[in-house]
Amino acid sequence: MKENGTIERIKSYPSPNPRIKLSEITYWSCGYRVKGMLAEPIKNGSYEGILYCRGGMQSIGMVRPARIAQIASEGFVVFAPYYRGNRGGEGRDEFAGEDRWDAVYAVDVLKQFCLINRIHLFAFSRGGIMALWIAILRNDITSLVTWAGVSDIFLTYDERTDMRRMMKRVIGGTPTKNVEAYENRNALAHINEIKAASLIIHGKKDLNVSFEHAKVLEEALLGNDKVVETWYFHDFTHFFPSKVNRQVVKDACMWMKMQKGV
Repeated sequence: MKENGTIERIKSYPSPNPRIKLSEITYWSCGYRVKGMLAEPIKNGSYEGILYCRGGMQSIGMVRPARIAQIASEGFVVFAPYYRGNRGGEGRDEFAGEDRWDAVYAVDVLKQFCLINRIHLFAFSRGGIMALWIAILRNDITSLVTWAGVSDIFLTYDERTDMRRMMKRVIGGTPTKNVEAYENRNALAHINEIKAASLIIHGKKDLNVSFEHAKVLEEALLGNDKVVETWYFHDFTHFFPSKVNRQVVKDACMWMKMQKGV
């Protein structure tokens, strides 16, 4: 079995941005070949790294080349793992179960393309809980940005009645019948292990991932004396208007560059 984070294959991918080079990378995680997309500025330079934690599951919320190219154009090398069982990757997506290790080891992939040893996490929606686990399980993360991020797996089950069937199938039952499986995914119980500074971005009218996720995460971070900043938007839902979205990406990238790190 290959060592975790070992790159198996690099395949060039068409880029929507002439200043950004895209590649699809196959790497090893827990004995599985897992895939992800890498975005690198073509101009030579010493760039910090961003691990982008995608939202959704399987084809829903899949990594978009335009999105990671957009982030990379702010002056970062960006790697976005698809997680196991997606886009030809081996294994099965477990919704923040053992697949969290695909995100953890993706940091080791990203580091192979960065000259500067400063790694940031940029998460959206379901990616929020993945990023929390990375920050819990690694001690080399400079900062964490979670945007409309899931932070409480129990809350997700309660709120998203449309996702319950999927969650029962993937996780193995309900939170009452299989408490252990849900507790295993409960990142909030380990917030004290996070060393990175955190930025929480959330729209207060979000119906996909309620604003409550932002509040419980903020309270958990503050309760453990962690560095946290919040950008809450009163009038926005899960998806921000495109002009605002672009500006928030720029502002979040600037915020990351300003963090001192661990």
